[in-house]
Amino acid sequence: MNFIVTGAAGFIGYHTAKKILESGNSVIGIDNINDFYDIKLKNERIKSLEQFEKFAIIKIDLKNKKDVLELQNSLPNISSIIHLAAFAGVRTSITDPWSYQDNNVNATLNLLELCKIANIKNFSLASTSSVYGDSKSIPTKESDTSSFPLSPYAASKISAELLAFTYNYHFDINVAILRFFTVYGPFGRPDMVIFKFLKSIINDTPITIFGDGNQTRDFTYVSDVAEALIKSTKIQGYEIYNVGGGSAITVNKLVEILENYLNKKAKIQNIARDPSDIEHSLADISKIQTQLNWYTEYNIEKGINETVKWFLDNLEFISSIKLQD
Repeated sequence: MNFIVTGAAGFIGYHTAKKILESGNSVIGIDNINDFYDIKLKNERIKSLEQFEKFAIIKIDLKNKKDVLELQNSLPNISSIIHLAAFAGVRTSITDPWSYQDNNVNATLNLLELCKIANIKNFSLASTSSVYGDSKSIPTKESDTSSFPLSPYAASKISAELLAFTYNYHFDINVAILRFFTVYGPFGRPDMVIFKFLKSIINDTPITIFGDGNQTRDFTYVSDVAEALIKSTKIQGYEIYNVGGGSAITVNKLVEILENYLNKKAKIQNIARDPSDIEHSLADISKIQTQLNWYTEYNIEKGINETVKWFLDNLEFISSIKLQD
């Protein structure tokens, strides 16, 4: 089968494309290799994927409607689009909401139009647990409200979800919405908490914790997320799924786990909680387990072990990567 994976140079996109390719299927990666964060990471991911014979990369900007729709003339028969290209990050969206509207909403609309005119019947959309806002319902179910986002990032993801629903309704495109809970793993982004904490502890520089560190997160290993995305391309209709690790730990506990693996104490500076940050996060994953037979392979200890191993094996490369808020 032939898949399109948008954001193939990105963290989750790379792991998803790699898993598809390892199964013997073909991937067309779409990415504009923008400088939202250090492009050395993106170029290394693409270099890794290009070792597979059945991988091809198309470098276009999904905000450009003309370029996206012209793809219909050159694509092979595509079974599914897995749409991961997006601007991520809660805090950055506060200062530049326009970029999130363009890259997360308008780009999704262009791809849905491509599905319509190119008769691509399956569309899996990466969304986020941030759409639930500061939910008091823990663990959070897919049926809980997503009407009160705390950031333009979360609002842009809700908008993309709603657009996808309308294309399912009018054009019978099968749509799976996957709401990710704090994804981590090897080859991560330099704005992600585990990447930043690891690099800071190794370099003996302070890590910043917003609030008292007792906020909780449901950390989800990236290869588990990739498997959920691939399984989601088989659904019929329109479905929303939480994708989480199924348990939550405090940020303070995360630091302790990282310290133990590195055998080194972290220097910590606490600052005021950001009002755009949620307090607690935990996914109810019973729906995706029941409907897609998806179960996590990695708990936090196993996932951190793999992440730290990759980090230590690639220290020279990582030392050249700039951290990012």
